[in-house]
Formats: sequence, C-alpha cells, structure tokens
Amino acid sequence: MIKLIECPRDAMQGMPDFIDTAIKAAYINQLLEIGFDTVDFGSFVSPKAIPQMRDTEEVLSLLDLHRSKSKLLAIVANLRGAEDAFHFPEIDYLGFPLSVSETFQQRNTNASIAQALETVETIQNLCQTKGKEMVVYLSMGFGNPYGDPYSPELVAEFVQKLDDLEIKIISLSDTVGLADNKLIKELFKVQFEAFPEIEFGAHLHSRPESISEKVEAALEGGCRRFDGALKGFGGCPMAKDELVGNMDTEIMIDTLESKGYQLDLNKRELIEAVKLANYVFQSPL
Repeated sequence: MIKLIECPRDAMQGMPDFIDTAIKAAYINQLLEIGFDTVDFGSFVSPKAIPQMRDTEEVLSLLDLHRSKSKLLAIVANLRGAEDAFHFPEIDYLGFPLSVSETFQQRNTNASIAQALETVETIQNLCQTKGKEMVVYLSMGFGNPYGDPYSPELVAEFVQKLDDLEIKIISLSDTVGLADNKLIKELFKVQFEAFPEIEFGAHLHSRPESISEKVEAALEGGCRRFDGALKGFGGCPMAKDELVGNMDTEIMIDTLESKGYQLDLNKRELIEAVKLANYVFQSPL
C-alpha cells in the first residue's frame, strides 16, 4: 500500500511573505478532503527561525477534521516544541529533523547531532506515554553541500541508533536535491533489508523533470511512503540560499498510478486543491 504525505508546511515555510492564517487553514482543509494518508500541516518551532509557522496553533483550531481520514503531522525541533504539540489530541505524528550533517543540524535546529539524538530519545519516550508516534526525518540523507562526511554506511549507523530507540518511521530526506537514482534505489533497498520492522519514507526534493524517475527508483528500492507538495512548491530555508522544490504531488500521483498503484484519492477535490495552491503560492499575499 502506498502512503502519500502531503506537506503544506514544507511548501509554505520558506515563503517570504506571511500567508494569512485563514488562507492557510482553508488550503489545508481542502487538502484534508483529498484522502492523503497524512497531512504535514505545521510546526511548533521558534517564530524567529520560521516566521511563517508562528500561527500553527491558530491554523489547527480552524481545521475541519470530522470528515477527513487523513492524519495530522507537526514538525518539532526541540523539547519545548514537542511539549506544545502534545497539548493537541488532533495531532497524530510528531516529526523531528535529525541530520547526518553536523553543519545542517546546527543550521536547522541550533544543536549538535549528539544533542539532537538526546532530544529524539526524550521526545520518543514522551510519545510512547502520550499516544503519539514519532517520525524522524533523516535530513541530508543522500549527501550534503557542506563537505561534511557522508556515506550510506553513515546513514545506516544513524538508523541503527533510531532503531535502538524504537523509532518506527524514518523518512530519508534529500534536503537539497543531491540524490541520483542509483543511490536512492540502493539506500532504500539496504535499509529495508537491514531494518524490516521500520517504515522508511522518501522526503525528496527535486527539479520537476527528475521527479518521476526518483519515484521509480525509490519504488524499486522498496519505498512505499512518499512526501510531496502540490505544484512542487517549497523547500528548506535552512539548507542553502536557493530553495530546491518539493516533489510535485501531481507528478508523483501520475507516476504511481502508471505503475498500477491504486491511491484512493478524491480527484475532484485534488483539482480544487491545485487551483487553491496556485492562489496561495503565486498570487500577491
């Protein structure tokens, strides 16, 4: 079974102009009508670091969750953010960005890898007592632009540490679009074989012309969980100066369906969401 995770949070967070809270909520409510497995809707992080996400709590209060089968995921970068997220029973998943790059970990969460791992352990322990599940995003999982050490073996070392903490969902993240198809296929294949009890996801960033082949490479490696954003908007503002867009959800859907996968999505609501995305991300705000 394919799981599609739609990421309006990732699409919005790097936008230079603040998107009105009501517009954010209207857009996410439209996404909730489509039937995605999960919607990554917001983050509990410092408003100084990510000003766009300063209204996540307000947005959550405006979401109509009664008719939607989608689960909600919120990103946290430290214990304080996790404690804020724990107040909301509507949130199913807490996502944490752990990096195999020391430079990016510092840039993204203002902490070392060692400190971040300690935070992961603390949040995971709390998730287990509070009925939520942790999703760890292993960022710079396919290489980094900083010259920090990288190898598939290093990724496996991180996965082993997370497995020891009983993390059950790990999303391998190509934060700056460096991954080639061979690496994508092999990295997923090796991880699935070594850790069959873990659900591995693909959070890839890509130029539009490379999306289909990256999806196919991940599929061949065994991946069945994919993050994306309508129209491919977004990217990580902490990674480098130029944003590399998210995987375009429409292209991913077309690719997956061409391979015979049944996604059980409401296409009429998807069309309406694409129209709204064009307004949210391209019109003057």
